[in-house]
Amino acid sequence: MAMEMMERGDLNGDQESRDTLFLLGGAALMVFGAGLILSTPAVRRYLGGAGNIGGLVQAAIPDFERYLKIRSM
Repeated sequence: MAMEMMERGDLNGDQESRDTLFLLGGAALMVFGAGLILSTPAVRRYLGGAGNIGGLVQAAIPDFERYLKIRSM
């Protein structure tokens, strides 16, 4: 009986290790999935057609300023 209690106690101690393993495994799967998506030629063409990031930011600034004005009301 005491041996069973000790074994159950060890399982609770391993919970942190198991949670960490799941967290890192999930992060690895997300990075792998993003790599698969970004390796698709259509996605590369779309991102390549966006031009430089500065032009994209310049286009978004007026919308962001409007958002801040509306939010401050």
